[in-house]
Amino acid sequence: MRVLVVEDEEDLRYVIVAGLRDAGYAVDAVSDYPDADVMLDSVPYSCVVLDRLVPSGDTLYPLQERRRRGWTTPVLCLTALNEVPDRVDGFRSGADDYLAKPFAMVELVLRVGSLVRRAPERLPVLLRHTDIELDETRREVRRAGVLLYLTPKEYGVLRLLLLHRDEVVTRTTLIEHCWDEMADPVSNVVDAVVAGLRRKLGAPGVIQTVRGHGFRLTDGAQPS
Repeated sequence: MRVLVVEDEEDLRYVIVAGLRDAGYAVDAVSDYPDADVMLDSVPYSCVVLDRLVPSGDTLYPLQERRRRGWTTPVLCLTALNEVPDRVDGFRSGADDYLAKPFAMVELVLRVGSLVRRAPERLPVLLRHTDIELDETRREVRRAGVLLYLTPKEYGVLRLLLLHRDEVVTRTTLIEHCWDEMADPVSNVVDAVVAGLRRKLGAPGVIQTVRGHGFRLTDGAQPS
């Protein structure tokens, strides 16, 4: 799940990015809307955290224009403008949620999670494969009923494999969805995370390497 943060206050932007990454999201961040506009045209984000007032002006206007063109990505609007008319303007312009500053980081993370789950594709809350279960609401993974302690990246990789359990998921796809723009796609970062995930999932192994392509889930009958 990849999130774009548009926030011009540097310290607040750092806190938001750190909090979302700790929660397992891949995060890109910019300080003004023109930069965000370029990224929104090239990256499939799961959610956008959008500061309402940035140096280029009120972001509700470009948001409204995107909605008119059929853009459906969930948007959480951040703002110090929290009077009823301000919130009404935000929702009428296409914001899916509205969070006033100052706010608790835990609330922002929960609201982003809620927006992602309510996105148009209606992703399932519970993902299962053999005896593995991933609970999106609790952000927990169990195998044979035993709770596993995964890192945010391990959780993200497993989630993507579960969502595409009948397909081969390429390393490029994993990078695009589970890492942010700072990741090096030619490094062994994906293989290292998959190796750690395999260790924690234990036997029988369910993650198979498809040489030259990527990874896929099996029922454990094939070597990983």
